[in-house]
Amino acid sequence: MAYFMGQDIEVYITTEQTGYINNYVTVTDAGVTTLVSGAGSAITNIFASPLSGTLGWINPADGEYGVPQEEDLVGLDVSIGAMDEDITYFGFKQVTKAEIKKETTVSLTRKKTNLIWDAIFNGTTAGGTTGGGRYGTTSGTSNPEFHGGLVEPDTQYGYRIHVVLQDGTEVMSIPGCCVQGHTVSTNVDGSADETMEFMTYITPSFGQTPDQVKLETTDL
Repeated sequence: MAYFMGQDIEVYITTEQTGYINNYVTVTDAGVTTLVSGAGSAITNIFASPLSGTLGWINPADGEYGVPQEEDLVGLDVSIGAMDEDITYFGFKQVTKAEIKKETTVSLTRKKTNLIWDAIFNGTTAGGTTGGGRYGTTSGTSNPEFHGGLVEPDTQYGYRIHVVLQDGTEVMSIPGCCVQGHTVSTNVDGSADETMEFMTYITPSFGQTPDQVKLETTDL
């Protein structure tokens, strides 16, 4: 487990969407999740940005897509574990631990300033063009849609979290993350913190630049 203070890191969230590269996952003022196309600087209430977007704001006149940094971040916790299966043999007392797969859990905590995280976690799990968001986005029949929670995961499932360390010289990219928890805590002084928990079975990558290469079927 590794814990980072909010002032020591930069965190960016993108989709795994490859069919429509300019779509942002946003939340309306009424608390409804929706997909918006366009340049990042002209869009508000962003939860996740395009996979190929440049980390940080980009001038819309350049025709590029920017990925905004998560604001008011208090801390980030990354835990990497393994899912094991017990195997017993007839006549032996010893139990074999066979590793099935590894899992990575990411917990983001920030000062609560809006309803974006609430809308993402509490939205529908049926997919569609509005109201979802917990499992990322996917290519629909004619337009991008939110990924449903009752369908088989694919290479566009979930979100990708980029954690920038050491003034941008080291980046940890965690792909295929789905939202599995959201909590809000209120302090006696009236301030509130909220925590969103992501989980993925895909191995994170580390490098000097963010990993923005699309996932392949062999990665799942």
